Amino acid sequence: MFSKTMRILVTGSCGFVGTRILRKLRESLENAELTGLDNLCRAGSEQNRAVLKELGVKFIHGDVRNASDFDSLSDVDWVIDAAANPSVLAGVDGRTSSRQVIEHNLNGTVNMLEFCRARGAGFILLSTSRVYGVEPLSQLPLRTVGSRFVLDDKKPLPPGVSPRGVDESFNTTPPLSLYGVSKKMSEDLALEYAGAFNLPVWINRCGVMAGPGQFGKADQGIVAFWIHSWREGRPLKYLGFGGHGHQVRDALHPDDLATLLLKQLHAGSSKPEVPRVLNVGGGNESTFSLAELSSWCAARFGTKQEVTHDGSERPFDIGWIVLDDKIARKAWDWKPQITREALFEEVAKFAETNPEWMNTSAS
Repeated sequence: MFSKTMRILVTGSCGFVGTRILRKLRESLENAELTGLDNLCRAGSEQNRAVLKELGVKFIHGDVRNASDFDSLSDVDWVIDAAANPSVLAGVDGRTSSRQVIEHNLNGTVNMLEFCRARGAGFILLSTSRVYGVEPLSQLPLRTVGSRFVLDDKKPLPPGVSPRGVDESFNTTPPLSLYGVSKKMSEDLALEYAGAFNLPVWINRCGVMAGPGQFGKADQGIVAFWIHSWREGRPLKYLGFGGHGHQVRDALHPDDLATLLLKQLHAGSSKPEVPRVLNVGGGNESTFSLAELSSWCAARFGTKQEVTHDGSERPFDIGWIVLDDKIARKAWDWKPQITREALFEEVAKFAETNPEWMNTSAS
């Protein structure tokens, strides 16, 4: 499967996750031939071109939606797909069209898989926890403890849910959101190509990705948005669920994700016993609510911030979702190393040293 020098293409290379993955790949694979492809459509992504240049990554200005943009690319051993429109509100918020979401997240996957088929390359898809059904997630029994929601252990839980979180067997029946369903369809296509063309394929369902340099949009990088906004005194609002900020997610640093990707790159097709589709999250120890993040910000920056309470509901809002990633941990001898507090602190330090980042990345 591998050439003497591993050749890897990362799509969405100038995004937050793509850039961090390429940095970790360079640190671990000094002699690898790394190529990044990005259409630079997101505010802030242009600045990451300089980062890739410093890392010795060959940059291609291209769009995964255009099949012809792959025609001139050199052969590679692996494609890591970090390109997506990652907003659960994409296509329904009036800012992007529904067609754009499907073209980017699904048609782009088709083009990447066809490129992998033609070049005999493996494929790693970065998917999402939002492939799990909105209705069954919304019906999970919850109670309030302190300033967060927790599963109500006095009531029965549906299949695929335990105190550890939601596992890979949980309901994926739509509605999911256009973002979620396009990623679920991409998963299914990738598995079909793996079977039909004997391609190594790994699919990682990630939860909330967070870290320094993440673009400052609430629907795509809530941790960065909240910490940057708090430091700058920008308006903040708790939305839905009574407007108290009790919603809970687990956070994962992309450097920890990259550690798993390296194991998958080296394994290729040599681990047939390992499921192709895995949850990859930060675990229960990384969970946080927005109210808890506010308390952390107040202590870290020594400032109080008035957060508006707005209980109005939005499409696809979920009160609690934590990924149970026990299969990934056992199968790959892997677990996140960067704690929630360390992750928050990295973002805070970045915010202090890059005071204009919100103006650059949140437009």
